[in-house]
Amino acid sequence: MSFHVSRPHIVLPDHKVSTEDVVDDIAARHPDHPRLAAIRRVVRNCGVQTRYFTRPLGAPTVSGGAGIGERARAAFDDALAMAAAAAGRALTAAGLTTGDVDAIVTTHSTGWAVPNLDVALVERLGLRPTVRRVALTTLACAGGTQALIRACDLVAARPGSRVLVVAAEVISSVYNHADTGIEAMIYKALFGDSAGAAVVSSQPLGPGLVIDGPEASFEYVLPDSVDRYSGRIAGDGFHFESTKSALTAADDVLPALLDWLGGRPTEFGVIHPGSLRIIADTAGALGLSEHDARHSRETLSDEGNLGGVSVLRVLERVHAAPPRDGAPGVVVAYGPGFATAALRCRWHEAA
Repeated sequence: MSFHVSRPHIVLPDHKVSTEDVVDDIAARHPDHPRLAAIRRVVRNCGVQTRYFTRPLGAPTVSGGAGIGERARAAFDDALAMAAAAAGRALTAAGLTTGDVDAIVTTHSTGWAVPNLDVALVERLGLRPTVRRVALTTLACAGGTQALIRACDLVAARPGSRVLVVAAEVISSVYNHADTGIEAMIYKALFGDSAGAAVVSSQPLGPGLVIDGPEASFEYVLPDSVDRYSGRIAGDGFHFESTKSALTAADDVLPALLDWLGGRPTEFGVIHPGSLRIIADTAGALGLSEHDARHSRETLSDEGNLGGVSVLRVLERVHAAPPRDGAPGVVVAYGPGFATAALRCRWHEAA
């Protein structure tokens, strides 16, 4: 059985924040930081020019002093609003209504909420009360690819199903001035907020990705990597942390990814824009050129690392400049753990 992925639709929030805005904010909050000059340099060189936040940079839940309760409520409320908008656009573009949705897979890691995005969207969108649900809540940057994998599993179990995939992240919620290490300063500039949605079905949904069978998916947790990237909750909010070994995490997993691919040709990649190095190293391992990886670099530059939404945004860009009909490709994302999720696919250009 083959699985078809519709064109994703992405929602970006209203507040555009430049990298110079972030640099100025860090300098204003930490004027006596002993590594301020180095922070300015690495932030400006992280590959991100602009990103979008759901609330202004100076808001209490971004660079202000809001506590964990206020930050969590704001992050979930904003994520839900963007997720509902993205889902509505994706369904409309696929020629579907909410009544056509048989299952929903959500990924949302920024904030704490029970019930989570899946149940909230059933109510907000007016989905059938019998819709099947999978809520992925801690996958972060790997979430979009992992959600597509779980959607394929749901369709495989019940052929003909239409599965709505929705990712939403408000990563500005981890912009926290209590974190003063140089890695934390980079994360202030690296991340952006967004939501995205697409539909997965065993029936064609227009031009887009086709995944030929459940065996075309790859899930891998790098041994002894649980601390490389991690989240932490404290009274002053959310925190995102990493160790020095995180820098090589993608390189460390690439041999396993290439072994899974088994030498199959790759003509295009939907690579998670986690950083300039992650994009370059992954593209190089897959035999892709800088031009082939441009959609990932442009996403990083224009919107930042969007967490679980990232691969959906990159795929949306691929739709605007698609490869040839039948071209083989790979979708790959990395997340905390260090966890990797990937899909072998091909491009289908509808008649």
